[in-house]
Amino acid sequence: MIKVAILGYGNIGRAAEEAIKAAPDMQLAGIFHHNDCLDKLTNYQSPITNDERPVDVVLLCTPTREVPKFAAVLAAKGICTVDSFDIHGQISTLRAQLNPVCEANKTVSIISAGWDPGSDSVVRALLMAMAPKGITYTNFGPGRSMGHSVAAKAIKGVKNALSMTIPLGTGVHRRMVYIELEEGADFKTVEAAILADDYFAHDETHVIPVESVDALNNVAHGVNLVRSGVSGETHNQRFEFNMTINNPALTGQVMVSCARAAFRMRQHGEYGAKTMIELRPIDLLPGTNEENIKALV
Repeated sequence: MIKVAILGYGNIGRAAEEAIKAAPDMQLAGIFHHNDCLDKLTNYQSPITNDERPVDVVLLCTPTREVPKFAAVLAAKGICTVDSFDIHGQISTLRAQLNPVCEANKTVSIISAGWDPGSDSVVRALLMAMAPKGITYTNFGPGRSMGHSVAAKAIKGVKNALSMTIPLGTGVHRRMVYIELEEGADFKTVEAAILADDYFAHDETHVIPVESVDALNNVAHGVNLVRSGVSGETHNQRFEFNMTINNPALTGQVMVSCARAAFRMRQHGEYGAKTMIELRPIDLLPGTNEENIKALV
């Protein structure tokens, strides 16, 4: 059994717990909160599995901006990690920072293992292989962005926040950010800070004060991926991929599947920081290779 621990117990952490418990080849080794995690994880005997074997993989269900710190410390201690880091423009930098630490300590860190970036990245890679020349548009939503909501909530003066992603087509999006203000907070100051944040600075963003974010909250989301391109010299190839999802449930499930891949990679002597497009799809699945090949090929 693969022993998987969870760091952080918000929406994604709770969804990951459900996915671990549903997996036939995994055990939940423990749930840790940010303030007490590092000492406990690096000197850990599982109260659930009751042995001295370290946890195999830790799922970093933390805010994205905390991922680099935790991933680096755990990798240096010889512990594999999976995260859902979602700032697209910083993924390659994070990979470059973590890779030498993982290789030196013979660990695996699978980064940006959500649904986008993550499983959608795999779909985009497959569509590009099918039509090497062309354009892919990724249209998110409409739905709640967890990363953007957390980023808005972290702004000084914000009590609670909900960021909705509205697709405008051809990969262009509008951000509708609903915020509850802390008592005494100035809306204009908060609005300016949100608009300047890297999460929001590149899209059309509207900040709207509300009395209750909970009255609006909905974790539904979705994506529409469209690629038009050329296979060989044949034009007019068009592919479309759609899904409507519960955002934290899918993120948690993808992370748990990637924990399986990290465990298998380490067993095979493969180390380093990896994105999902670098993984073998079959390593994401429970069961033997022979069983999955018969069922899927």
